[in-house]
Amino acid sequence: MTTAPDIAEKEHEVLKDALGLLKDREQVAERLLESSRKHSFDPDTELDWDAPFEDGKWFWPPELVSLYDTPLWRRMSEEQRMDLARHEAASLASLGIWFEVILMQLLVRHIYDKPLTSNHVRYALTEIADECRHSMMFARMIKRGGAPAYPVSRLHHNMGRLLKTISTTPGSFTATLLGEEILDWMQRLTFPDERIQPLIRGVTRIHVIEEARHVRYAREELRRQMVSCPRWEAELTRVSSGEAARVFSLSFVNPQVYENVGLDRREAVAQVKASGHRREVMQNGARRLTDFLDEIGVLRGVGRKLWVSSGLLAK
Repeated sequence: MTTAPDIAEKEHEVLKDALGLLKDREQVAERLLESSRKHSFDPDTELDWDAPFEDGKWFWPPELVSLYDTPLWRRMSEEQRMDLARHEAASLASLGIWFEVILMQLLVRHIYDKPLTSNHVRYALTEIADECRHSMMFARMIKRGGAPAYPVSRLHHNMGRLLKTISTTPGSFTATLLGEEILDWMQRLTFPDERIQPLIRGVTRIHVIEEARHVRYAREELRRQMVSCPRWEAELTRVSSGEAARVFSLSFVNPQVYENVGLDRREAVAQVKASGHRREVMQNGARRLTDFLDEIGVLRGVGRKLWVSSGLLAK
């Protein structure tokens, strides 16, 4: 039986991977806690939810809209393009809530056997509080924008249920990074963009600032897990991360958005799949993550093939 002192001793174990020595888990968490004290936000008071939307401004950068630079996009009116951007922003926010609800459960599972007064656990609880606020912020943004919520398919919803129930610890942190880093890349392009509605810029700014801490926490822990977990767990993580990437890419934009702006759903989906621009956007968004996962040994074997089939990793 593993005792609390045994666990505490492992927390301070010195480990090394392809990126070098891992930093002390408690010191990393202490710095993240300090950053959280200085740079956390309450979206309900930080943002002006009652301000009217500005005419001629987008809800999402046009270059990040799924149909951008396709034949169908070129046939659409500017008004229809902007409406599609509004619906895709709602679709992405809905996807973000789904991921964050899963993430919160994975974090609770992660800390269940950890020393409850440690900085590592305190930061995990801080992150859970952040994710609660983010989910409420995204839900409020969807309602304020006037587009419907776009849940993932029933199949993917139930696959998420399976993931949060049986996921290995390194698998959980890989999935966390998948859900955070691509959206983070897009939001970093969104919040400084003066073409975008001020409310959307404010939402993405808050998310980017707070998610930077979450990414740091997940990266440090995933490195630790990949060098200390059993071989079978590392192999399972490689396969499960590839499948998660495939599901993520399929769920990224709900196809119902096309029908809701008056487009033919089948034609729109086909053009998105054939779009070189869209493929480049998704791979650019994932590149920082896939480079990191490759360096620490996640992108190998069957898992790598699944990442390639997802469209997030070039061959």
